[in-house]
Amino acid sequence: MSRYTFVFATLLCSTVALSSASAQERDPDAFRYDASLARGRTVRLHNVNGSIDVERSGSNRVEVRAEKRWRRGDPDDVRIVQLTASNGDLVVCALWNDAECTESGIRSRRRNSWNDRNDVSVSFTVQVPDGVHVELNTVNGGVSADGISGDVDASTVNGSITARSTRGPVHAKTVNGSIRATMGALGDEALRYETVNGSITLELPDNADAELDLSTVNGGVSTDFPVTVQGSISRKRLRGTVGDGGRLLKASTVNGGITLRRAG
Repeated sequence: MSRYTFVFATLLCSTVALSSASAQERDPDAFRYDASLARGRTVRLHNVNGSIDVERSGSNRVEVRAEKRWRRGDPDDVRIVQLTASNGDLVVCALWNDAECTESGIRSRRRNSWNDRNDVSVSFTVQVPDGVHVELNTVNGGVSADGISGDVDASTVNGSITARSTRGPVHAKTVNGSIRATMGALGDEALRYETVNGSITLELPDNADAELDLSTVNGGVSTDFPVTVQGSISRKRLRGTVGDGGRLLKASTVNGGITLRRAG
């Protein structure tokens, strides 16, 4: 989560209670974007109230679709903005009130930009080509990414995260929700997974090499991998080495278990 988005999310982290879909107005064509995107580039998607779902595209084009839903709010108060970053990345933001979309994420001039009477939510559906990375941020909503071949960086506050990359690493952070991350490679940088209320399940390749730091308060830690343990053995904390070690893999939760599995 970028610095601007994190500040914005901190101010907006109260969950908006949405009515049933049958009682809501819908605009399924609120935003459409379709263009080619080079391998190695990143789709950065920043939302506040609503889910994000990403899947693999069968072409070399990225497609972004957004649907607005509301009951008592004004959908015209929510703008969806697309811009191209200086390095060629695609940036898409859902903006409430006077918020601004920047290369780093959502920025607001007000101390509190949320209008709790405006219950408009924006649900994003995205398709990305092979070799394209994704950075996915929302506040109130779940995040899913399936079959991505690039890196995945996902964050939310109120919602679960499910992400699978066939060739790259997955990074994930939430507060109220579970994390399930499957990856075909761990990459070169440290891997971090964090939640407060939810479990963490990580599916790693057979040849995974990492220094583990796994901890929970109300739950347990389990692993399919042989681990060279550092320090004392505890059901709630595991520090040790998988394979040849190297990069840090850190996962923490308060209410939930942590599980390391071999990716099937």
